[in-house]
Amino acid sequence: MVTGLSLDDLFAELRHRKWTLYLFGRPAAPDLYAATFRWPACTDVLIIRDERRATAYRTPSFPGTDVFRPSVVSWQYGAEPLWTLRAVLTIGAPGQADAPFQVLAPAPGSGVPLEMGQPVMIRPTGLVQDPTPKTAR
Repeated sequence: MVTGLSLDDLFAELRHRKWTLYLFGRPAAPDLYAATFRWPACTDVLIIRDERRATAYRTPSFPGTDVFRPSVVSWQYGAEPLWTLRAVLTIGAPGQADAPFQVLAPAPGSGVPLEMGQPVMIRPTGLVQDPTPKTAR
């Protein structure tokens, strides 16, 4: 559970869960921070625009898909970074009963603008990506 945690705690949780971090713009002063978690058929995306605005969504990730400019999403959220990070860390894993499965048009401006180009820096936070809890046998 991620309630009651600070923004720093939630960023630590992103790293613990092996999300990949991206910077758009100049490395010394990025315009956007983004993070992704790739599942077999979809990707969870977090985009922090500034200290007051962030967006998150889950989008299908087929070959050739640009997850930063989705054409459809199955879940989306936008608010302050703290609340957006909490939201994206609590959605159900694909295939679980609480996982979103709708087909929605992404909210205007939810992705990375085309003029931002590709990320200038990518930092994988680990090699294994499986945040689903393991059940004891």
